[in-house]
Amino acid sequence: MKENRPWGHYEVLSHEEDHKVKRIVVHPGKRLSLQRHANRSEHWYMLNGEALVTIDREDRQVKGGQSVDIPKGMLHRLKNTGKEPVQFIEVQTGDYLGEDDIERVEDDFGRA
Repeated sequence: MKENRPWGHYEVLSHEEDHKVKRIVVHPGKRLSLQRHANRSEHWYMLNGEALVTIDREDRQVKGGQSVDIPKGMLHRLKNTGKEPVQFIEVQTGDYLGEDDIERVEDDFGRA
């Protein structure tokens, strides 16, 4: 089931006790909130597009075929810097995988 967000949408592909897998789409020029998670780490595999990924205030340009790891508790964000939607697979692992395990520090849509 697709969940719409102001930056794009995501769908959960798998949700088990020990992991959750999402397909995330971010529209051109949009970015996710600067956030961290107390209970989970994430692995992002870029399917296509171009994005600027910030992890612990360090920026890194990524594109399709590349991946990044986000340790539990680390500030992170993704911004679509291209002209096409960015699509990536997010694999979450940790003690708790609920959507309420998001601490937003900055947000373009007033959710922080």
